[in-house]
Amino acid sequence: MTTMLASDLPLPRIGRGKVRDIYAVGDDRVLLLATDRISAFDIVMAETIPMKGAVLTQISAWWFRELEGVVHHHMISSDADEIIAEVPALQGQRAALAGRAMLCRRTTVFPIECVIRGYLSGSAWKEYAAHGTLAGEKLAPGLLESAKLEPAIFSPATKAETGHDENITVARMREIIGEEATYTLESMTRAVYTLGEKLSRDQGIIIADTKFEFGRDKDGHIILIDEVMTPDSSRFWAADVYKPGQPQPSFDKQPLRDYLDAERRAGRWNGEAPPPPLPASVVDATSKRYLEAYRRITGSDLKAGGAD
Repeated sequence: MTTMLASDLPLPRIGRGKVRDIYAVGDDRVLLLATDRISAFDIVMAETIPMKGAVLTQISAWWFRELEGVVHHHMISSDADEIIAEVPALQGQRAALAGRAMLCRRTTVFPIECVIRGYLSGSAWKEYAAHGTLAGEKLAPGLLESAKLEPAIFSPATKAETGHDENITVARMREIIGEEATYTLESMTRAVYTLGEKLSRDQGIIIADTKFEFGRDKDGHIILIDEVMTPDSSRFWAADVYKPGQPQPSFDKQPLRDYLDAERRAGRWNGEAPPPPLPASVVDATSKRYLEAYRRITGSDLKAGGAD
């Protein structure tokens, strides 16, 4: 599987996110194609990460299958041959689709990132250490870095296609999308995270935090969309070496974050676009983390052509 910076399929492209290219398939379906682009601190890097797009798509597909009966979701198929059979315009595009494409129900997307934090880490730890708060809400004093949060804390953010997402309070979320939708999104977020955290624990992985997106389908139902508990949307830790009071080794894009943090501390990067070039060692280490996350979560290795 060759790396992909951007796709060019014979369908109307209706969006290009930090990682995914989005194509319209009629009025009621979309094709999501996960490229090998990578972002950190809300900035897209110039380099690609081998196998990353396939990891994101196939982990999400695995989770969608596991979540049947827990929440409704948008996935129709992540199998390239099934997608081509459904969308004849994609004949001849199997190489571009294999492993990284997902055919989905089309929705009206809520402008909210539904973040849930089961452990105090990353930006949440930095805020807590400085102010004793998370998303502006007071937490109990004396918590350690990487401490388990019981119950997990729902901390929504506004979505941004480019630039930085903004953490908001649940009260502000109610103002944006209404009380009923806020209740439903938080309830679904907690249900998905609870199951995901349990299943991952069984595989030796702690999902420290993650984020979900939701949309309304053509019948008005709220369903889970986008990606689910991937290395891009989550912080994965190895359960067998978990120890509160310090940062944890992770199976996500932490090698990239660490490199960029070091460049910023050294004064070689100001934290804004354009980002610094990535050394081959960082690209390779990040790719290996993604593949290891897939293996740990699903219990199998990802084939070079994707899992389909």
